[in-house]
Amino acid sequence: MGPVLAGFLQLLALIGALALAYVPLGNYMARVYSSDKHWRVEKWIYKGIGANPDAQMRWPVYLRGVLAFSAVSVLFLYLLQRLQGVLPGSLGFSSIEPAQAFNTAASFVTNTNWQSYYGEQAMGHVVQTAGLAVQNFVSAAVGIAVAVALVRGFARSRTGELGNFWSDMVRGTIRILLPGAFIAAIVLVACGAIQNFSGIHEVGQFFNGHSMGGHQQWNGGAVASQEAIKEFGTNGGGYFNANSAHPFENPTPFTNLFEIFLLLVIPFALTRTFGVMVGSVKQGYAILATMCTIWLGFVALMMWTEFAHHGPALQLAGGAYEGKEVRFGVGSSSIFAVSTTLTSTGAVDSFHSSYTGLGGGITILGMQLGEIAPGGTGSGLYGMLIMAVIAVFIAGLMVGRTPEYLGKKIGSREIKLAACYILITPALVLIFTAASMALPTPPHSMLNSGAHGFSEVLYAFTSASNNNGSAFAGLNANTDWYNTMTGLAMILGRFLPMIFVLALAGSLAEQKPVPETAGTLRTEKPLFTGLLVGAILIITGLTYFPALALGPLAEGLAS
Repeated sequence: MGPVLAGFLQLLALIGALALAYVPLGNYMARVYSSDKHWRVEKWIYKGIGANPDAQMRWPVYLRGVLAFSAVSVLFLYLLQRLQGVLPGSLGFSSIEPAQAFNTAASFVTNTNWQSYYGEQAMGHVVQTAGLAVQNFVSAAVGIAVAVALVRGFARSRTGELGNFWSDMVRGTIRILLPGAFIAAIVLVACGAIQNFSGIHEVGQFFNGHSMGGHQQWNGGAVASQEAIKEFGTNGGGYFNANSAHPFENPTPFTNLFEIFLLLVIPFALTRTFGVMVGSVKQGYAILATMCTIWLGFVALMMWTEFAHHGPALQLAGGAYEGKEVRFGVGSSSIFAVSTTLTSTGAVDSFHSSYTGLGGGITILGMQLGEIAPGGTGSGLYGMLIMAVIAVFIAGLMVGRTPEYLGKKIGSREIKLAACYILITPALVLIFTAASMALPTPPHSMLNSGAHGFSEVLYAFTSASNNNGSAFAGLNANTDWYNTMTGLAMILGRFLPMIFVLALAGSLAEQKPVPETAGTLRTEKPLFTGLLVGAILIITGLTYFPALALGPLAEGLAS
């Protein structure tokens, strides 16, 4: 079997698995967020934090809950890292330096999971399990909660109430993420991923049964359980520096495909949840079709660039194998790379810096779209719904009619909030990238010069601002500048858009429903899907084309 055929068959298997999970998982999540009953364990949590789960919140109160919980989480994780040296189970590792501790705390609380450290050489068991793994759950739950609040904004009328943040966050963790991650961890352990709390082991280096004379140090950990929620919650932070290319995290081709499934299944299924909650599953299918069109298009482009066979070395190898695990191959690595950058996962089973010039550009562009195809847990859905509001507004301008979406008028207030949402992340990416290239010290972190070196910096701030977390491996991000600036980019890129999302949700929930007429744009039809795809690509292209032309496009055209 040829590598191209193998990649195509893996893609078909993945699509089949996602299709099977779409309806039951989407319907289940809709029931979770529509139920008025609380589980006993949830009641204990509400009592412990002093929250009333039945109190309805308007958008400012809902936002305060998001920000307060996230601020406390950042502080707790920062302090946990700073105290690591005196904690049990630290494996002898010292406390994390202030700038790196801030960066890591901001990273995991914002669902970014950017890492400027080697996991197996910096973090002990306590920080990994009580700090990073916990944030993998709750940061994902916060993203879903904000998305559900926006969906309620479309579904409700004549009220500004969007639900209860504490209830939404706890339910997402207890009823969705914990059970799913538990099952996924069992599968990973059964397939060879490690799960223990062992110390550091020194092992020899061998080749063909002969000792090479050197040695390596390996430490164990609760890897499978963290790997499960890392993918299922679209987090991305690896227990080891090699991330999902490491055999302890991702041992076989099956687990590789399974991990891709995990990072895609909730974002895709949330479109079904959206359709059920607004009372029209066809609307969910329209959003799903948009996501699938972009995702499949990017997968096809990535496979083409990586199988293109430019030069004799690539022709002999059968593809661009540099930086890729042979046990996964070019096809599966391409699917993983596209899926992890079109979501907010950031996990990698290959090194994106080693992709072809155009292949690396595809990973950057996937993040620059806003990670909406299908996007992160929650963030993908609310990002796509914001783009749907923009597309409806554009259509209204074309025909001279007041735009409507799901029975809600898109007036000046709504479009201003949507415009602020889509402008904030590009502003962060371009400003931080420009500053890093203009100042004298930050360019010293670049391993490469020229177009590829610029791509390293552009990728870093695209990843941080969009809460992705992957990186071009050549950039040394463990400096005071990059730890601080990427930390700020992650916080601003996560919470500023949420402000506009929740304000939009509140505005929509207060409206009276608008009756559908003959002139209403049918947003469940393929025509709207095409309009939405076009709006996304055009807006992103106009925003980022100059930066892409200086980096991956210049590198790709020169090769």
